[in-house]
Amino acid sequence: MEEKLWILEDLNMMYIRQIALSLQDSDIQKKIDHEIRMRDGACKLLAACSQRDQALEAAKSLQTCSTRIMAYMSELQRMKEAQVMQKATRRSSDAGPLDDRLPCKGKVAISDLRIPLMWKDTEYFKNKGELHRCAVFCLLQLGGEIFDTDMVIVDRTLTDICFDNTIVFGEAGPGFELRVELYSCCSEDDYSAGSTPRKLASKLSSSLGRSAGKKLRAAMEPGPCSPVSNGGAAPLLLPVPSVPGPKYHLLAHTTLSLSHVQDSFRTHDLTISEECSYWLPLYGSMCCRLAAQPQCMTQQMMSGCLKVKQCGGDPQSWTKVYAVLKGSSLFCYHQQEDLEANIEPAFTIAVNKETRIRASEKDPQSKVQNICISNQYGGEEVTHTLTTDSREDTHRWMEAFWQHFYDMSQWKQCCDDLMKIELPSPRKPAPVMPKQGSLYHEMGKVFCCRITLCLLRFVLCSHPITTTGEVTGLGFHVNYYIIFSCI
Repeated sequence: MEEKLWILEDLNMMYIRQIALSLQDSDIQKKIDHEIRMRDGACKLLAACSQRDQALEAAKSLQTCSTRIMAYMSELQRMKEAQVMQKATRRSSDAGPLDDRLPCKGKVAISDLRIPLMWKDTEYFKNKGELHRCAVFCLLQLGGEIFDTDMVIVDRTLTDICFDNTIVFGEAGPGFELRVELYSCCSEDDYSAGSTPRKLASKLSSSLGRSAGKKLRAAMEPGPCSPVSNGGAAPLLLPVPSVPGPKYHLLAHTTLSLSHVQDSFRTHDLTISEECSYWLPLYGSMCCRLAAQPQCMTQQMMSGCLKVKQCGGDPQSWTKVYAVLKGSSLFCYHQQEDLEANIEPAFTIAVNKETRIRASEKDPQSKVQNICISNQYGGEEVTHTLTTDSREDTHRWMEAFWQHFYDMSQWKQCCDDLMKIELPSPRKPAPVMPKQGSLYHEMGKVFCCRITLCLLRFVLCSHPITTTGEVTGLGFHVNYYIIFSCI
């Protein structure tokens, strides 16, 4: 059966590669191949794990790799569908003019993730028995980008599940959907039970009857190797052969969008899975800080030389500046070198959602249209007039302004003020714990040390020590500092 699964998966991968070749996109194919190799390595590591923490981390890696593979394949399928739709649109004779204006991309960051727990009084205050521990982590997906948090061990002594990771998605659009999934696994399972032979499992399930046997087989099958849900769509990747080890369950999930972005700590509702709701007493909410930085707020959208004149001034008093359109302002420098030297701009013109921009009448002498920028300051309208050296430059500046206004209208509250995003710190490697032997092994080491100390005391008390630090009188020389170093 396992050989058939491998053959079918190879055929499936050939189909995926053909799609990637038809789209001329080798990057996504390389990502899929990389995650498949990582998944195979995680399967081998999981099968060889004997320690609890190692098995939990391996199962977590396996779950993450499987989710990334599914996301990349779904992205490939969407690209193929978009290509087909684009060809169909071109062939349509009655298709009108298409607006190819697209909003800019941006960064979306989620941090300070907190999930409150709702323990009963009998569990949190009065229960003094053995602690029931669960390993939990979060998977966060935005488009084709998938990240995972660190794994946290949870028991009844915790009132909140805290993830200190700052996760940044670099290629998000204003219509993004950030899916957050909470997974859990009981950390006290006996992982050796996963190595039960399939023949024995089959005999047990057949002797228990159809209904009970089906539950037994489902319980003995490892979960991380099965494909994750893809929003109700049919899975594109077949499951890999079964591997013994811990099984993670989806406890809860939620989806965040642009309307949830706020430059502060905020609470969001969680959808709890009914099948696994008994694992942890989730309160039904999640707290986090969700921030966004559109490229129109952080990058130069347009720059170049302009002539600026303020309304009401001398008609001939034009000021030559080097202008930069970025964020909610048009920064005007005396020269380009001032920008490169980080010198403050000579003056700034506001360009925000309340700003009005229009093209004035053509100058009868230069035949060039001017650009008028109007803002309200203290109840009064202030207008700045911009002009360029050519009609082509004027057209480029007008197009940059319209694109800038379109970006701000799509990103909405994210363009009011620049939100702060802290770069995620690199993950620290897991501490290497010393290998612990059995009780008899530890007792044996203590016993050997005591024998060595007794022997050393006998030698030092019974025989003279030379000035060179050597014990004599036994027919040989013993360096006592070597004995001390070996204890």
